[in-house]
Amino acid sequence: MAELKPTASPPVAAGKRAKKRIDATSLLETYGSLALALVILAIWQVAVPLLGLSEFVLPTPWAIGKRMVSDAGLLATHASFTLLEVMGGFFAAVLVGIPLALAIFYSKVFERAVYPLLVALQTVPKIALAPLLVLYLGYGWAPKISLAFLISFFPIVISTVVGLQSLDKALVNMVRSMGSSEWQTFLKVRLPAAMPSIFGGLKVAISLAVIGAIIGEYIAAERGLGYLQLQANAQFDTTLNFATVVTISLVGVLLYSVLALLEGKVSYQRESAK
Repeated sequence: MAELKPTASPPVAAGKRAKKRIDATSLLETYGSLALALVILAIWQVAVPLLGLSEFVLPTPWAIGKRMVSDAGLLATHASFTLLEVMGGFFAAVLVGIPLALAIFYSKVFERAVYPLLVALQTVPKIALAPLLVLYLGYGWAPKISLAFLISFFPIVISTVVGLQSLDKALVNMVRSMGSSEWQTFLKVRLPAAMPSIFGGLKVAISLAVIGAIIGEYIAAERGLGYLQLQANAQFDTTLNFATVVTISLVGVLLYSVLALLEGKVSYQRESAK
């Protein structure tokens, strides 16, 4: 008689299948965005010659990548100016926005006086303010930093106020009953609980600050990625135009990633409700 080979028991087999599914899900979560980006780039690379499109109309990813390498110095020089404008506007928004949010949170009178003005300012398209800022501040750094500040200011204020208000009042009362002052309550309870919301606003704000700086460079600039893109348009250099757009995106992703890394160092991670 042929010897029978032992087979895994149903619970063991089910456990192995579950583990494989978990491994596949983890792999997809880790590399899903990279895989999707590669698929899109591959389709783009293949579709352009198949459709008979010229490089003037739509350059391929390979052509854009080669241009970014050949003009790396030019792109890096202009990116450095844009980065300084973004950081200047963003830090100004943080330095003004967070104290303003604290004043709104702690003072009902201040909230009712200032909040409507903030909402009114937010509804004004910032590109409509750009010519006025250039008129008043000139063609230097000031209008670009101001636009980056104005466009990134509101999310910081709102996220900070929401984060401070989201704390359970019973927890605050318990801490106060133990003899904590308001300053101790703020440092030990309110601020740590609000950090995830604050960083959520900061990550939105840094992305908007990039947009604000680029808008300012569109209006009046002699350097920066927005200025370089306008020059590429004037010269009908579509490949350089795309290379500039990719560089702008990389600057935004880099700044967002730095904030996300900082958030992981100073803020506790809330458990997902999924």
